[in-house]
Amino acid sequence: MPDNATYQAILVDQHDTVAVITLNRPERLNAWTPTMAHELSAALLAADRDDTVRSVVITGAGRAFCAGADLTAGGNTFDDSANADRMTGDGTPEVLPYQLRKPVIAAINGAAVGVGITYPLLADVRIVAEDAKLQFAFVRRGMLPELASHAILPRVVGFSNAADLLLSGRMFSGREAAALGLASEAVPAGDVLDTALRRAHEYALAAPVSVAAAKRLLWQNLGADIAATVAVEVPVFAWFGRQPDAHEGVSSFLEKREPRWTMSATTDFPAWPS
Repeated sequence: MPDNATYQAILVDQHDTVAVITLNRPERLNAWTPTMAHELSAALLAADRDDTVRSVVITGAGRAFCAGADLTAGGNTFDDSANADRMTGDGTPEVLPYQLRKPVIAAINGAAVGVGITYPLLADVRIVAEDAKLQFAFVRRGMLPELASHAILPRVVGFSNAADLLLSGRMFSGREAAALGLASEAVPAGDVLDTALRRAHEYALAAPVSVAAAKRLLWQNLGADIAATVAVEVPVFAWFGRQPDAHEGVSSFLEKREPRWTMSATTDFPAWPS
């Protein structure tokens, strides 16, 4: 595995046959940045190529897993035209957990909001802290859920439950996540990583080629082309980021007030990519 000196936003450790990738911006509640996305991709690719690694755990440093996108740009957070000099990409990782040949467990040790919860959907298994606050907050920021959450979440929790979570953007607990099937298990926050490591070591006992084939078949038979869904979402997400409601959604959140939406539901979206 690569030396941690090469990373700014994550840490990588190896526990026997398990690679542990830690989102490492605790002072910002591990807020997501394009740098973090790029480094996660690099670490996942390295783990996939390393024969001494049999499974991967992703967790967060400190009291949060990931509090969502870094909002230091204020209302322009999601506007790619305004952030060309600040961002190193659109924030979409090049390599995603479902693409690995090895099991990936998301150890959600605390708050997981926005991309902090859509990204773990791409892992094979999720372990969550019972009292963790989770939220698909996008519609409350004038934005759009991403990372194929429209395809994956309905298949994980059922259509109506997915609609409730995505269309309301409401907060829910780790306990509710487990009850819905969004997480495999909800445990006390201090036990999340150990629980994930135990499962990861169990997966490491199985034949690696058999596991790789089983994982690939699971994702192929999910009923959706994840890569195609992401390809559709990226330009639409970028369009939303340039609209006034995205600026208002972030600004009102930072100012702790109710948002004043100006766009109408009848607004024409850009043509969906074919």
